[in-house]
Amino acid sequence: MAEPKRGLLIVLSGPAGVGKDTLIERWQLVAPNLRRLVTYTTRPRTPGERHGLDYYFVSEQEFQQMVQEGAFLEYAHVHGHWYGTPLREMEEWRERGYDVVLRIDVQGAMQVKQRFPEAVLIFIAPPSMQELEARLRKRGRDDEEAIQLRLENARKEMEYIPEYDYCLTNDDLNRALETLRCILIAERHRVRNRQSEAVIAQSA
Repeated sequence: MAEPKRGLLIVLSGPAGVGKDTLIERWQLVAPNLRRLVTYTTRPRTPGERHGLDYYFVSEQEFQQMVQEGAFLEYAHVHGHWYGTPLREMEEWRERGYDVVLRIDVQGAMQVKQRFPEAVLIFIAPPSMQELEARLRKRGRDDEEAIQLRLENARKEMEYIPEYDYCLTNDDLNRALETLRCILIAERHRVRNRQSEAVIAQSA
């Protein structure tokens, strides 16, 4: 039996409140081969969040120990807390032929791009800053100071859009999902990916 083709590595970034989690959850329903890699974080768990499903919540000491052990594909300090993506789990999923999506910030995305040039980087943008502010307020998770910090960070994050392969505006959930589905199809047919597979096959 032929070995499964190595899965894609997909990075999804965007400002807080832009709807990344909802997009990924819905995307997985229409792309059964897609696996979301759960991030480790030192920030406190908010009501409704589930350990091991939304994030792996760990202490700062545990996180720094993992850094020393080389356990992260990338890690970054964002909004006052540490976030890191597990390396071994990502490699295992891809070797089994699954496409892996990482929901990480722009700092982490640039680390992944440098370490894995074949990664597909997608930036999710809000329809406008006004709409983003409205979504943040509607969530009810942050006080006024935190909202203003997130909006300022959003402006800085959007300066990185030229570093991404794709940018889509999440103004309509169904339209955004269709765009993500099309990106997945397109990436599976890229000459770059086929050339990489040929090189691997010849060296086997």
